[in-house]
Amino acid sequence: MFNTARKALLAALFAGLTGPVFAADLPVVEEAPPPVYEQPADIGGWYIRGDIDYHKSDVRGVDYMTYSIDPCNCLITPGNKSFDFANLKGGFSLGGGVGYKVNDYFRTDLTADYWFKSNFDGGTSDAVSTSTEESKMSAFLLLANAYADLGTYHGITPYVGAGIGGAHVKWDDLRDPNTTEFNPGSSNWRFAYALMAGASYCLTDKIILDAGYRYSHIQGGRMFEWDASSAGPGFDGGINTHEVRGGLRYQFGGNNGCAAPVVAYQPEPEPVYTK
Repeated sequence: MFNTARKALLAALFAGLTGPVFAADLPVVEEAPPPVYEQPADIGGWYIRGDIDYHKSDVRGVDYMTYSIDPCNCLITPGNKSFDFANLKGGFSLGGGVGYKVNDYFRTDLTADYWFKSNFDGGTSDAVSTSTEESKMSAFLLLANAYADLGTYHGITPYVGAGIGGAHVKWDDLRDPNTTEFNPGSSNWRFAYALMAGASYCLTDKIILDAGYRYSHIQGGRMFEWDASSAGPGFDGGINTHEVRGGLRYQFGGNNGCAAPVVAYQPEPEPVYTK
């Protein structure tokens, strides 16, 4: 009886002493380290764009030439007059372009926009009478643009930009609705520039929604020609336009800033032995 109890006690002591030794040799598997992510390679890429806008334009005055005949020597003397007022209504435009994203912060593109006809009304007066003048203006605007993207936050990228180029402005005939008199409209190319600000939003890893504001200025030029009533030609002083724009960009290759980060590698958990 005593020997049996002693043997049991010795066995318990032996198990208590050897248990930690065997346990020290067992591997303890740590939790796997987090994966390492990297952004897609920023190699830039070509893109195309399409835009629509509503714009409000202001004409910076209209001047025209007049002619008077000196009854003494029958000489025709030219003179200058200005419209009492000149208003250009709002209108819509459609545009497109092709561009290249250089990196996450800089891109360029070439754009072409067609401005649909906007109604014009103005008025002239002299010592005898007043008249109302009506016409329509359309334009084709070509710009080379550069943009600074200001970083992407939750898929939204604010930007600023500027463009320089030219505009082909076409004026319809200038008419007084109360008479049959009219001055033939003029069309010509003019210098133009623009300033832009807006934001883009990633719809997919290839398609970006773009919305913003653009101010553009078209240099002044000939508006209408001379007619038999001895008035003209006429010149507008330039056109300032405020545009609210929206459109889509589609990028063919490279990283447009919308692609999700990819896993560069996933470290494997390793057993750690404790002593």
